[in-house]
Amino acid sequence: MPTQVVQVQPSTNVFSDFIQFWKDIRAIAGPYWYPTKPGDRAFSDVLRAWGMLILLILLILALVAATTYNSFIHRYLIDVIIQEKDYSKFTYTLSLYAVGLVFITLLIGFTKFIRKQISLDWYQWLDNHILNKYLSNRAYYKINFQADIDNPDQRLAQEIEPITSSALSFSATLLEKALEMITFLIVVWSISQQIAVALLLYTIIGNLIAVYLNKELIKINQAELESKADYSYCLTHVRNHAESIAFFQGEKQELNIIQRRFSILIKNIKEKINWERNQAIFNRGYRATIEFLTLLVLAPLFIRGDIDFGQIGQATTACYFFAGALEELIAEFGVSGRFSSYVERLSDFSDALEAVAKEPENVGTIKTIEENYFAFENVTLQTPNYEQVIVENLSLTVQPGEGLLIVGPSGRGKSSMLRAIAGLWNAGTGRLVRPPLKEVLFLPQRPYIILGTLREQLLYPKTNRQLTDAELKEVLQQVNLQNLLSRVEGFDTEVPWENILSLGEQQRLAFARLLVTNPRFTILDEATSALDLKNEGNLYQQLQETKTTFISVGHRESLFNYHQWVLELSQDSSWQLLTVQDYRNQQIINIQNTPNNELQSQSQILTETIKIEGLSHKEISELTNYSISTIRSKASRGDSIITRDGLTYRYDKDAKMLKWLKV
Repeated sequence: MPTQVVQVQPSTNVFSDFIQFWKDIRAIAGPYWYPTKPGDRAFSDVLRAWGMLILLILLILALVAATTYNSFIHRYLIDVIIQEKDYSKFTYTLSLYAVGLVFITLLIGFTKFIRKQISLDWYQWLDNHILNKYLSNRAYYKINFQADIDNPDQRLAQEIEPITSSALSFSATLLEKALEMITFLIVVWSISQQIAVALLLYTIIGNLIAVYLNKELIKINQAELESKADYSYCLTHVRNHAESIAFFQGEKQELNIIQRRFSILIKNIKEKINWERNQAIFNRGYRATIEFLTLLVLAPLFIRGDIDFGQIGQATTACYFFAGALEELIAEFGVSGRFSSYVERLSDFSDALEAVAKEPENVGTIKTIEENYFAFENVTLQTPNYEQVIVENLSLTVQPGEGLLIVGPSGRGKSSMLRAIAGLWNAGTGRLVRPPLKEVLFLPQRPYIILGTLREQLLYPKTNRQLTDAELKEVLQQVNLQNLLSRVEGFDTEVPWENILSLGEQQRLAFARLLVTNPRFTILDEATSALDLKNEGNLYQQLQETKTTFISVGHRESLFNYHQWVLELSQDSSWQLLTVQDYRNQQIINIQNTPNNELQSQSQILTETIKIEGLSHKEISELTNYSISTIRSKASRGDSIITRDGLTYRYDKDAKMLKWLKV
């Protein structure tokens, strides 16, 4: 969908932002970790998730304990080397230290593995959860009318996985580094209370600075996400409309649009680079200050003999780990800025999907009844925003086996009537009677071409049906697509069909689906607009032979030959229902009453249409009581013929025509 650029003013209330952030977190994480609705998740899945989370916590505790224990082994090892100079103690202590290092290495590996596995399981569930919302109750269609929800495809494809991975990474890092900082602070306290107090104060100051920097990063990340989505969308837009751009030679204008959006993306990236520069300076300076402070305090103590060299080594190592833990923690706070942006966007998206899936309250909606026929009972149809009335107080019935043609000026809601039948639009009042949607096949003007094989194209939407290659070949023959197999390797070939099939071929492919599916009811929205009259006639004749009930939208006069009724929609939301014959007669009267200057233009259009739509002897015979021999005789003499519907035809003997033309 086209991106709506909305400038969101950042909130200045940190507390309210924090409360909203945790509300968003609960909305996303709650159904996974604390399912409250029946059927949300199986109990065994919840138990497994919590079991893995508890295992991760135990591994982190073991890792911190092993790291702390190894710091004491390292301290004792230094004392053995510097003071005792005992080789046997050295080898024994070194072996203990090596075992500790191996144990720590294994713990780090398994901790990351479990963390990523939990993240993957959560991502898989969350993606399915949001996809179910997206594809339920046609939310994927209705969300396009939400101007504040941009690029739903990117939110689904690129912004769910970082939420789960960042959440687990941040939580695990916070627990691990907080425990490390507390543990090593205790170690340093046992050696020097001055350094411990300084580290504690320094930590508080550092975290306050990190929170301030992180608040700025949230705004930068939000802008970067939106600019990346806009840039990606405009590139996709060029790919989807490549032929139109080529026809218009619009490459320069498209390049300007792409460069304009790319420049916005570059601007946001530069802002982030500047922020990361400041963060890197802060982190390194913060860590260097801790190391400097440690030496400044411990060196005089060692010189005075208050502590031994092993304690200096342990205190230095503890401060090093403390500074490293704090640096990683601050870095995670920086990453959490992007995480919070993802959470906010996904939460907004999820809320919007739930909102559009709900029936609006305190507004009129068309009531739908499922029966074995089509009928509108005092239906007033409006646009989804209730701002415009499309048709007012419509009442009609389409009997099984009949055909209804909907006509009217462009933009007067012909396709909207079909949306109402499909249940896409229900704003208005009245009752709509229709068959269950599973018994109805919709053929739009631009056929939907799936990503799949030729077999799947033909069987769509019921791809589980079993048809032999011979049966599918016969269907292709019926819609004049028998040459299609010569262009691909077989029915199980998958190619970019939208690129290799013309619009007319795509429309014939859609009719092939109709013949394969053989539905009881069919809706056609200018489904033959790209076909010549011969192919159109062939397809509609086969449609009539299936005895299906169908409703068509179209402008061509040739479509009148295949329908019994015409519903004409007018500019003022009024309508009229006529038989095809009565509608044609009315059109003739309207032309006769039209001023000469307009009549000439309309007559020219009508004449051109008639020349294209000439009828054969057999077709004239079916419209009259004359035999084929009598019709041939009249054609040779140049006599005119009046059909049962009151229209007059004359035979055109031109070698290029040889058809009966309407007078």
